[in-house]
Amino acid sequence: MTGKPSTENGTTDVLVVGAGPTGMTLAGDLAAAGLSVTVVERRPHETSNITRAFGVHARTLEMLDARDLADELTKKGSKVTRLQLFRRLSLDLTRLPTRFPYLLIAPQYEVEHLLERRALSSGVDFQYGTQLLGLRQDADRVTAQVRDVSGTETTVRARYLVGTDGVRSSVRKALGLPFPGVSVIRSIVLADVRLAEEPEGLLTVNGMGDAFAFIAPFGDGWYRVMGWNRSRQVADSEPVDLDEVKEIARLGTDYGMHDARWISRFHSDERQVPEYRVGRVFLAGDAAHVHSPAGGQGMNTGIQDAANLSWKLAAVLRGHSPESLLDSYQAERHPVGRAVLRSSGTIVRLAMAHNPVQRAARALAARLLNTVRPAAAKARGMLSGIGIAYAAERGAHTLAGKRAPDLDLTEGRLYELLRAGTFVLVTPANGAPVGAPAHIVHAHWAGERRTALLVRPDGYIAWASDKERDGDALRTALARWTGATGTAPP
Repeated sequence: MTGKPSTENGTTDVLVVGAGPTGMTLAGDLAAAGLSVTVVERRPHETSNITRAFGVHARTLEMLDARDLADELTKKGSKVTRLQLFRRLSLDLTRLPTRFPYLLIAPQYEVEHLLERRALSSGVDFQYGTQLLGLRQDADRVTAQVRDVSGTETTVRARYLVGTDGVRSSVRKALGLPFPGVSVIRSIVLADVRLAEEPEGLLTVNGMGDAFAFIAPFGDGWYRVMGWNRSRQVADSEPVDLDEVKEIARLGTDYGMHDARWISRFHSDERQVPEYRVGRVFLAGDAAHVHSPAGGQGMNTGIQDAANLSWKLAAVLRGHSPESLLDSYQAERHPVGRAVLRSSGTIVRLAMAHNPVQRAARALAARLLNTVRPAAAKARGMLSGIGIAYAAERGAHTLAGKRAPDLDLTEGRLYELLRAGTFVLVTPANGAPVGAPAHIVHAHWAGERRTALLVRPDGYIAWASDKERDGDALRTALARWTGATGTAPP
């Protein structure tokens, strides 16, 4: 299954290794920008209903909205508006300042289906059953050696290569990069089952004794069960059956679990590669960072990595921005990966609490988040991705680096305008005329707001000003971020 061929004589603008959600998001963005993109994936192409990821957070839904995919996905999933953890901790997601104030329970294969369809329609060349054997790079290109399903070895030359090939990344290994970190939990069991009794809540999370588990619906009659038992720590290769799943996931009842279509055992690591970029090669998603499944942030963080990197690669390859722009990928996303490791690690360590001191600390944390509004807002923002921001230059406007909400503009919603894959310049409706560069969208506030904003293709604010006339600053911002100054008046 391939899209419009993007390679000629074994060359392509960008070679993406790995066809998971991160790789498909990146490839689709680049192809939509008019670039040639090849994706190689060692697995054969086959539709599967087996998946580990099941939750799509609000910020990821905003990213999908900017690609005209969110509305279709939300129809396929179930919305969780409140997270109830450890009996005492409750996070109200309806308070999130977004069009998507919930956690969407939707299996990863549904997300992948939408992303793959978009990538194919944009002309991405998918090569399934194809394995990366090695790579080398020079000042102008990356040369990759690959082997297809028939055993034939070929060479692909690309301007840039991105490894989105998971925790066992062949790209990371080819670069010789370390993947430092620790194993946090051994012997987590996963299963997709049917239930004879329907749980009261959409997302059921609890811990009893030495066991911890959650149950979530896929919306099609199947439920995802994940559990861990301190008293049964065995190797990943140890067989697991439905009886063990029932025993671990017993939250007062096992809800009559039956007909498991998939059962697996795995361990959870916390690891992060020191460098997301080595020359013309980048790492994203699980190839760059991996953490516990607590909080369901793995797939979400990877998609957001891709959204950050794709527009920068497109801007450089299309000649709109200098190659140095690509350094900002490491500067912006590496701290986010580190923060996700910390937050997911905190959740899992609270879940593992077993002595009186640890349980007292968990109760204190729950009380703090339940009663202190700023603390709860920060927790919601981190978990959902809505609160993630990037560092801005000294003296920049307070909005610079922040996520842009879905602004109401004369020309429509902001995230609808972002579907063009370009910057959006927002100015007052009756302000001075601005000659915006042809390759960005110029929009106007629908109301009386006076703040001028330059919003990046990934939905973050690159520049802002409250001044009535700030032409020089706007020209500087346009030059820095888009490669063109426009004709903004003084």
